[in-house]
This record gives sequence, structure tokens and C-alpha cells, in this order.
Amino acid sequence: MVEELVIAVIAAVCACGLYAMAAARVVRQYERGVVFRLGRLQEGVRGPGFTTILPFVDKLHKVNLQIVTMPVPAQDGITRDNVTVRVDAVIYFKVVDAADALVRVEDYRFAVSQMAQTSLRSIIGKSDLDDLLSNREKLNQGLELMIDSPAIGWGVQIDRVEIKDVSLPETMKRSMARQAEADRERRARVINADAELQASKKLAEAAKQMSGQPAALQLRLLQTVVAVAAEKNSTLVLPFPVELLRFLERATPAEAVQAVQAAPSPSADQPDGSPAPAPAIEPETAATEAGAPEAGAPDLAAPDLAARPKVPSVPTSAAPLDETPPKRQDAQPV
Repeated sequence: MVEELVIAVIAAVCACGLYAMAAARVVRQYERGVVFRLGRLQEGVRGPGFTTILPFVDKLHKVNLQIVTMPVPAQDGITRDNVTVRVDAVIYFKVVDAADALVRVEDYRFAVSQMAQTSLRSIIGKSDLDDLLSNREKLNQGLELMIDSPAIGWGVQIDRVEIKDVSLPETMKRSMARQAEADRERRARVINADAELQASKKLAEAAKQMSGQPAALQLRLLQTVVAVAAEKNSTLVLPFPVELLRFLERATPAEAVQAVQAAPSPSADQPDGSPAPAPAIEPETAATEAGAPEAGAPDLAAPDLAARPKVPSVPTSAAPLDETPPKRQDAQPV
């Protein structure tokens, strides 16, 4: 009898141990437990720690409340300005209601992924290319609102949505590169023109300052020559400014200038159209211009006149000879 009682007690203890093992559950800190009893949702969510359920009656589902990082596959779309792009993103979300996440949607992860892809394609179609490239913060906010609206009923909260990359066709990349290059060139030309304007103003002020002192221009010219000669070039180009000529012209005596201006031009014509007469030349001047030796100077090129034979001179006063032959007289008859 005692042996039977001991065996019964041991069997009961084993049964209680098995029951406890089947009913015992441990919920982690980042999880929540949802209990279904014979398929019916039980009120309340099991918190973290040790909990028990009815074996073969209750079924415990654990839901992770950690933030989930889910990449959104790249989506091809056409922007509002008819540019084909390929955009991929990443979405951060978490479960805020474990019961709704299990009851209201079959697989909340798959549902959130599909909703993110659909919303991303919709955002691409409503945006311009410039917005996708430069105004991503606004697009991220709009994409977050589009996904968060249906996800609230699923017990899921969208924490953040980020557009990772925007892939463009090669032709569009080259066009954008040319546009950027043209914009840079335009800026460079504007800056260069502004620099030329400022330099011209400074040069005008310098010229106005040096116009009062012509010697300053000469000093500036010498400085330029020194700067060019410092490079040890074989050829030196020396500029000769017109202002220096004007300075020398002012330094010329006024009488010489008047005499030069009063002298008639040898190529000038008379008013009636006939050529102007040549100016009279003095004999002495003509002889000098012709190369005759001056008085008192020996003529080295002329030969000795005494060595030449003298030729009798013909008188110039003699009457000219009659070239007509005389008439022949006939003989008288005897």
C-alpha cells in the first residue's frame, strides 16, 4: 500500500513538472506576448519576463518591438519632367501594438515593404528631377506620410524613410555635366569681366594722374623695360608711347615748328590744276648739290688739263658756209 502511494506521488510530481514545462514561457525585454486561447485573442499583452499559458489550449505569439531596418528595392520610374530614374530607399519602422500587428494584417513586414515600394514609385512620378537630387528632405517627409497613413491601422509606426540613391541614365549625366560646365564658364566670364572693369577704372585713374607729369610716363616705361629685361630674352620690344612724342613736340622750339609749317610742299599743285613750279635754285647751291667741289678745294677726280692737246677753236662770228655749189660758167667761143 505504501509502495503504491509513493508511486502515485512520484507520478503526480512528474505530471506537474511536465505541465509546468509545457505552460512556462519567457518573454524577452524587447518582445511582447499575444495569447490566443482556442483561437480567440485574450485581453492584455504579456509583458517581458516569466509567464504561463494553458498547454494545448493557449498559444503564445511573441512580437518584436525593436526598430526594423528594411531596404526598399530600387524602383524605376519617370519623373514629372519625363526623365527616367532608378531610386532606392530604406525605411525604419517599429511595432507599437502587438495585437493589431498580428490580427489586422497577415504579415506586417511584407505589407510595409510593398507599401514602401508603391509610395516610392508614386513620389517619383510626382516630383521633378531637381527635387530628387537637391530637395530630398521634403521628399522623405512626403514618403513617410504616405507609408505611415495605412500603417497606423496595422499597429506599426514608421520612424523614418530615407532615399539612398538616384541613378540617372548616362546621357542625362553627360547633359548635366555640360550644364554644370556651362554655368561654371558663365561665372568665370562674369568674374573676368568684372576684373577687367575694375582694372580699366584703375588704369584710367593712373593715366589721369600721369597726364599732368609726362616724366612719370617715362619712368613707367623704364620700369616696364626693366621687368621685360629680367626674363633675359634675346629680343626686347620697346614700346614708344604717343604721349612721349607729344611731350617732345611741346619741347621743340616754336620757331622751328612755324618754319616747317610755312615751307610749301613740293608735291602740292596750284589752284588752277597745273603743277607747282619748282623752287629756284642758286647756281652755287646747284653746283654744290651736283657734286661740284667747293672753292679752294682740289679736285682729285679731274685729270691734268695741261697734258691734253689744244684744239683750235672755231670763231663763232664767221658766216656760215654756203652749201650750194657754184654754177659752172660756159666757155666763150673763140
